[in-house]
Amino acid sequence: MKTYIRFTIVPAALVISLALIKPIWAEVPSIQINSKLQSDPLVLKGKSGGSVQSDCGNIPDAPSQIIQVKESLPYLRLTVDSPGQPTMLIDGPGGRFCVLADQYSETKPELSGYWQEGKYSLYIGELSKRQYNYTLSISQQKKPMN
Repeated sequence: MKTYIRFTIVPAALVISLALIKPIWAEVPSIQINSKLQSDPLVLKGKSGGSVQSDCGNIPDAPSQIIQVKESLPYLRLTVDSPGQPTMLIDGPGGRFCVLADQYSETKPELSGYWQEGKYSLYIGELSKRQYNYTLSISQQKKPMN
């Protein structure tokens, strides 16, 4: 009888613990970028901000998005739109960059130009301690000059 209980309770406890731990194992959204985007702009959504205080605002402890650039691209533009004060921390092959909004980008953090092949971790932060829904637009089209 004790053996039967052991074989019933132990697997059940294991399943319950795995169900509780699963969110920790959740993978960061990852996207692959080739020389031609599937749609332009490519739009990704998420929640800005986080519990880690940095020089780039309050960022999440794990990347908001991971972008895998499969081949060097002569031009790529990333723009974050959010009702708050979003920031974009990019950690990639060329270094680590913090992008804040400016007048040219119309209060939206934006980085454009040449992107070398490699893996880029994006942390969408927030200058305030709040969190907001954000939209990340990835485009190969140059921004029209005003």
